[in-house]
Amino acid sequence: MKDKNKLSGKRILVVDDEPDILESLEELLDMCVIDKAADFETAKDLLEKNTYDATILDIMGVHGYDLLEITKKKDIPTLMLTAHALDPDNFIKSIKKGALAYIPKDKISEIETFLEDILEAHEKGIKKLGKWFARLEPFFVEKFGAYWEKKIKEDPEFWKKYV
Repeated sequence: MKDKNKLSGKRILVVDDEPDILESLEELLDMCVIDKAADFETAKDLLEKNTYDATILDIMGVHGYDLLEITKKKDIPTLMLTAHALDPDNFIKSIKKGALAYIPKDKISEIETFLEDILEAHEKGIKKLGKWFARLEPFFVEKFGAYWEKKIKEDPEFWKKYV
């Protein structure tokens, strides 16, 4: 079992248009103080009114990239959690736009670990892909195969800057 003290009391904003995902994340992160939003406007209002230790954003259905711009300006470490935008292009776009992690919803049961990873990276000022990526790289290689390798070769500056 993970050491829940690292996340205990952290205030997290979770944004997803799927109610079951919001409920799952609230249960999985029960050691945190969770605010939930099911749409862009609610999330934007919460970001304007509150201070967060981290955000977890869906990409599709809630204008996740627009919310990422807001969290980046506020220096809130952000984890992108997606199912429908799960591809190398959105992976690269998420990281370039300032997300500290890009996690498939298939791995939601491990969200506590990934959240700890981005909070640690943020505290240390690390902008490169960190522990979370090392944990998921085999998943991406298996999921995307040759297309993954092609994307790596297409954008060597990205890989040099972030990996």
